[in-house]
Amino acid sequence: MVSIVTGIIGLITAITIVVLIRKDHLHVRFGLWWVVAAGMFALLGFFPPFFDSIGRYLGIAYPPVLALTIGAVVLIIKILVMDIERSRNTVRQQRLTQRIALLESDLREMQGKPLEENHAASHGELDDVQSK
Repeated sequence: MVSIVTGIIGLITAITIVVLIRKDHLHVRFGLWWVVAAGMFALLGFFPPFFDSIGRYLGIAYPPVLALTIGAVVLIIKILVMDIERSRNTVRQQRLTQRIALLESDLREMQGKPLEENHAASHGELDDVQSK
C-alpha cells in the first residue's frame, strides 16, 4: 500500500509541476529538475523491485537505501546548480548597477552642458568646436 501511495504522490507532483510550467509560474529549466524528482518517486512507488534489483546488483545490503542515496545526491547537485546560478546573477546585477551608474553620470554630465556641446561631444567633434 505504501508503494502505491508513493507512486501516486510522484504522479501528482509531476502533473502539478507540468501545470506550473505551462502557466509560466515555473521556468522550464527549474521545472525539469522537479519532474525528474517526481518521476523517481513514481518509479520507486510503482516499481519497488526495480530499486531492489539495482541495489542487489551494486551489492547494497538494504536496497531502499539506494533510493535515499540517489535522492541525496540529486539534492546536492540541485543546490550546487542553484548556487552557481545565484553567483552568476549576483555578478550580472553588479555589472548592471555599474553600467547604470556610468549612464547616469554621463547623463548628468550631458545635462550640465549646452545643447551644441552635447551634440558635438556625441559625434566626437568636441575638440574641433573648442579649438575654434
